[in-house]
Amino acid sequence: MTTRILLVEDDPVSRAFLGAAAEALPAIVDVAGTCAAAMDCAMHGAHDLWLIDANLPDDTGAALLSRLRARFPATPALAHTASEHPDDHAALLAAGFIEVLVKPIAVLDLQTAICRTLGFDRAIPDGGARLCANLPDWDDAAALAALKGEQAHVLALRGLFLDDLALQRETVVEALRNGDPQRAQRSLHMLRASCGFVGAAKLGDAVRALESEPQSTLALGRFQAAVDALLSQDRIAATAAATART
Repeated sequence: MTTRILLVEDDPVSRAFLGAAAEALPAIVDVAGTCAAAMDCAMHGAHDLWLIDANLPDDTGAALLSRLRARFPATPALAHTASEHPDDHAALLAAGFIEVLVKPIAVLDLQTAICRTLGFDRAIPDGGARLCANLPDWDDAAALAALKGEQAHVLALRGLFLDDLALQRETVVEALRNGDPQRAQRSLHMLRASCGFVGAAKLGDAVRALESEPQSTLALGRFQAAVDALLSQDRIAATAAATART
């Protein structure tokens, strides 16, 4: 599967640098210089990641993210800015960006941030960093192996897993926000086991990362993005099934 990134940056030099660094992963990079152009680009093709400048000619990066999320709620986003002020970074994180990158940023640092966000192995400084392992949302082979090849059991367990996933996410997030890491760890431990049974590969990886770093905003963002991706697929499948019945 080819990774596709939407890069939103109005400065031509920064746009060329960031675009070339992302393409070297490798990835397909669509570029836009304004919020309006970014929205048009997003509507003409799905993206795995948005890389958005904090300040654009026709609005802010935070405002653009809000409009994009109204259409595509599960797509992760990174912000990039020349500001080093903590308040600016906090505002971008509060707006929904997983991480804030400060320009100028080194090629490897940018590539590694992209890899972290998408759940890939880290970029490797070998003269051309690469995405080593694109984890799927669902690993059917792993699920079938765990359940002795019974496809019906896999589908049934995935249904139960998805039914409970939003509540499990809420439990983890609430526990971390309330300063109760032990409760969060208990929920994450159970969720990791469930991910293994149903083959939720990307979420399982995000759960392990959050278990290792429960105070990490990035790890929490990856966890929530992985949950959103699965729940979004479930909603689409439910809508399609309901339409087929009518």
